[in-house]
Amino acid sequence: MDTQSQVLDRLRSAFHSGLTLPEDFRQTQLTKLTAMIKENEELILSALHKDLAKPKFEAVLSEIDIVTNELHYAITNLSAWMKPEYVSKTLATKVDDCFIRREPLGVVLIIGTWNYPLQLLILPLVGAIAAGNCVVIKPSEISAATESLIAELIPKYLSQDCYAVVRGGAEETKALLQNRFDHIFYTGSQTVARCILQAASVHLTPVTLELGGKCPCIIFGRLVMTAAARRLVWAKFFNAGQSCVAPDYVLCSPATRDALLPALRQALDDFYTKEPQSCPDFSRIVSPRHWTRLMELLKKSRGKIVVGGEGNQEDKYIAPTVVVDVTEDDALMQEEIFGPILPIITVDSLEKSIEFVNRREKPLALYVFSDESSVVHKVLEKTTSGGFCSNDGIVHMTLPSLPFGGVGASGWGSYHGRWGFETFSHRRACMLRGWALERLNCLRYPPYGNDKLSWLRWTTSPKNNCSVM
Repeated sequence: MDTQSQVLDRLRSAFHSGLTLPEDFRQTQLTKLTAMIKENEELILSALHKDLAKPKFEAVLSEIDIVTNELHYAITNLSAWMKPEYVSKTLATKVDDCFIRREPLGVVLIIGTWNYPLQLLILPLVGAIAAGNCVVIKPSEISAATESLIAELIPKYLSQDCYAVVRGGAEETKALLQNRFDHIFYTGSQTVARCILQAASVHLTPVTLELGGKCPCIIFGRLVMTAAARRLVWAKFFNAGQSCVAPDYVLCSPATRDALLPALRQALDDFYTKEPQSCPDFSRIVSPRHWTRLMELLKKSRGKIVVGGEGNQEDKYIAPTVVVDVTEDDALMQEEIFGPILPIITVDSLEKSIEFVNRREKPLALYVFSDESSVVHKVLEKTTSGGFCSNDGIVHMTLPSLPFGGVGASGWGSYHGRWGFETFSHRRACMLRGWALERLNCLRYPPYGNDKLSWLRWTTSPKNNCSVM
């Protein structure tokens, strides 16, 4: 087996050879990646079930189809993305070719995570391949079955000269980060992100961070409570709450909470039956360590459990749980929950809910449920977040034409669709000049004079912009 340095040397040599530059090569690799997903769907579904007990429906929706759609979108649009982008010109540059050229960065590192172990590894890989990079792929060792499958499949389908999978835990990742990369793309926790930033700073390597945070769901004004409860339950308890964009907590008035609770109970019964542990449509916590962390948070909370609360460590099961009377300083509000526990916090007004959100770190996603457009737009205008969605949850990230990413503590940079292509590209400013208009160029040569300066300022003035390409 090759060492990490040997793998990197192989990939860097391939990149410098120009192998990844032609569009045909990129399209071929994207097509082969599509074949990998389609031809191994059952193996992928089996691995995801071993890791997280993911129901087939959820796995197809959030791992298989979202990746396949992203690949189709990239294959369809790559030719247009690669074309030079011509820019406006001044009189002084009228006869020049002035454009932006997208160029690959080089050898990039993609570090995936365990909650969506296929999607959150392959989606950035699509952008990196489309942009013409060589890629080192590091799956999460926590989702071990999927990690093993990816390590087996990638070399079978993609060029081994250009793409490699590196396996291992924290120590192997730490060693990997000591190498110089041209870009690092990381999905995971804020704690690990700080370590990655420190390692990247040694080589001045640019970094994209897709992190998490406590995504609020503000519920105010008129709304159809039954529909709101069903959409909230689906978004929160999909993948047993182990989604970085899951609604982490609810902010609403006491009256709204009282109306919401019976609707939540009914939605949970409809979705997962009165015995969720026996329901094949409810996932499991990824590991005993993560199960213990969640149950400890629940024990420390001073809130009142009104739905669920049960757990089984051997089965890595935690029931869909709703907690009320939660305060801002509660244990459940100190970190991202990342599990099937929904705290509800009551506030007196929409303004106070907005103030509550703005006191905290900027979230990866922010949700507002209301039939009143004034409420939706007020929340949109008075807050900031990586993404925003009204009257639903999670679905905004499924549209490849929207950028997906955080802001501040919830992440740096974005991807999906063209945004992934741009993340892994260098936008090179290009000006191709000939020898024409030398008399005009003479204005900038010594000996200097006020007349020359006046003419030069006129030719480069924004008032004399020229749209001739």
